[in-house]
Amino acid sequence: MLPAEGRRLFGTDGIRGRANVELTADLALAVGRAAGELVPGGQVLVGRDTRRSGEMLSGALQAGLHSVGVDTIDVGVLPTGGIAFLTADTRSSLGVVISASHNPSADNGIKLLGRKGSKLSDGEEDHIEQRIRGGSPWKVALDEGIGTSFRMAEADDRYLDHLRESMPYTLRGISIVLDCANGAAYRVAPELFRRLKAEVEVFAAEPDGTNINALCGATHPRYLAEHARGRLGFAFDGDADRLIAVDEDGAIANGDVTMAVIARHMKESGRLKNNVVVSTVMANLGFRRAMERLGIDVVETQVGDRYVLEAMLEHKAVLGGEQSGHVILADRAGTGDGLLTAVRLLEVIASSGKELRELRKETITEYPQVLRNVHVADKGKLGDAALLWAAVRDAESRLKDEGRILVRASGTEPLVRVMVEAASATVAAEIADELVEISRGELGPAGED
Repeated sequence: MLPAEGRRLFGTDGIRGRANVELTADLALAVGRAAGELVPGGQVLVGRDTRRSGEMLSGALQAGLHSVGVDTIDVGVLPTGGIAFLTADTRSSLGVVISASHNPSADNGIKLLGRKGSKLSDGEEDHIEQRIRGGSPWKVALDEGIGTSFRMAEADDRYLDHLRESMPYTLRGISIVLDCANGAAYRVAPELFRRLKAEVEVFAAEPDGTNINALCGATHPRYLAEHARGRLGFAFDGDADRLIAVDEDGAIANGDVTMAVIARHMKESGRLKNNVVVSTVMANLGFRRAMERLGIDVVETQVGDRYVLEAMLEHKAVLGGEQSGHVILADRAGTGDGLLTAVRLLEVIASSGKELRELRKETITEYPQVLRNVHVADKGKLGDAALLWAAVRDAESRLKDEGRILVRASGTEPLVRVMVEAASATVAAEIADELVEISRGELGPAGED
């Protein structure tokens, strides 16, 4: 089902929607046909997460590609980072990730990657969308020109070898707890850290097609914190492109903490190219101040790892990411990869001889931050919500330099996000609650997470 004219099919992270409602097999077929017609020769690599609808959508999309004469390499269930790596490593013309990342199991998505494993630009996605909207007649391949699918049985091992090559240390003596979100990392994450000789305990690694992200994973890090018991913990989301860590005290370390620790290490070891990191408007004020103390420049973008990567390329940065746990290590990958991020964080721990709780204490002091997800009747009216923006300005004047407010529409879900930072958690919560009520009043109430 295509959105109305004037509304993009592709959001900030590909096409998203409820499987068999907004995101149907017919739409996946059309995406395959359109992308296949525009592919400049060569095969397309396709992978997915563990959602029940994944096989249906992957099969339909591959059928579309085959119908216009494009072969596919099917890697099955694999993290987004692995699909991105193998797209580049196999010199495929395009990569496809069938996943809705951190969304509930009923949702699914289609994310397209370029030759180097990075997301397509807005312009490239728009070109594909225009072809989908154009519809028939499609190119018709015949006889030996019809595409076919090849299964890559060694996909896991090729990806694991790539990750191991990036780690100069073994992890003997380090105890790690993993939360695989019942998602794409359920096989490869435990195997990776066992190959690196760590002691590993694994949770949420029994996917049944419907339990992906269900009260576990990077969107529910408290689950891992409750099971870590003094050990280092790593929580991934459904497609494992993001990482949320738990330190030895059971404290959650989001993308800001991870980025700060890695940035400091890279600067001290002379590997932080151009002395710059890229983050988004959601980054904690404490992250910005930590970078200032370290003498590291920060480039800020809108939310979305595609925009982080664009800024990284523009400023020739090797490190960028988001508070949500998407971290891009451009010296090793062209997109977020939660497993690679965990390996890099462990490299800092192993080389320094310090635990994560000590490294974060030395590097960053986070400001209390309150985030409210507000389901509203029409998030598209946010820009015209005059009372809300007046309230934001008033609250900002009260906070002065000791806090920050961000109100934005989600790019992937039907809600508005209200974020407030302040020196006091109580003050942040009070302001956030006030803005939530005004948001509902102006945009129409529809419940709240």
